[in-house]
Amino acid sequence: MTLLFLVLGLGAGVLTTLAGQGGGLLLLLACSAVLGPHEALAITAPALLLGNLHRTLLFRAHIDRAVATRMVAGALPGALAGGLLAGVTPAWALQGMLVFMTAVAIAKALGLVRFQVPTNALGPAGLVVGAMTGTSGGAGVLFAPVLLSAGLTGKAFVATTSIVAVAAHVGRVAGYAGLGLFARELIGPTIAVSAAIFAGNALGGRLYGVITANGRKPGRVVAIEYGTLVVCVALSVAGLG
Repeated sequence: MTLLFLVLGLGAGVLTTLAGQGGGLLLLLACSAVLGPHEALAITAPALLLGNLHRTLLFRAHIDRAVATRMVAGALPGALAGGLLAGVTPAWALQGMLVFMTAVAIAKALGLVRFQVPTNALGPAGLVVGAMTGTSGGAGVLFAPVLLSAGLTGKAFVATTSIVAVAAHVGRVAGYAGLGLFARELIGPTIAVSAAIFAGNALGGRLYGVITANGRKPGRVVAIEYGTLVVCVALSVAGLG
């Protein structure tokens, strides 16, 4: 079982580095299919917190502090509230939210969904997405379109998204801890996933340099990411999660 979590964490790290986002949602769905939604939330929250914290430190010089301050002010309390709700939310409801978040992510990748968020709405937007992230975990993919609509690109986008994600995951972890979701038997899988994510980030960085040598991001990278998400959702809906 440990090997499985290592593979899942490695894959999530690689996909996130290649496609820019979505690896956390993939990891959450896969863990949910193996253990169940509540256990998946408990395992992935600390792992994703550490991964985003590492990315924040690497790109800290590029953080858009004005945007980050507004988003964090909403995302942190929102995720805390959502985390507290996760423990009392029925498993079927969590699965439904995971499926919904995946559908939104795919629609966004295909250009079917667009977000236009004014600057003065970043705080409320962070609160809403943070609450959804705390409850279902997968809603973190919605931070990206919100920040893109604020005009962030390149390293500023990566850095600011990372620090907002850190705030959301801190809120999630606090909420889950308050509800006692971090059972002792989940310590091993959590450590395995966390370590594998770091390794996946490094491997993904090398692969990205190889397949984007022409300076453009191949469409097949996005196709691989979202295709895998669809497979995980199908497994979950089929009753494996």
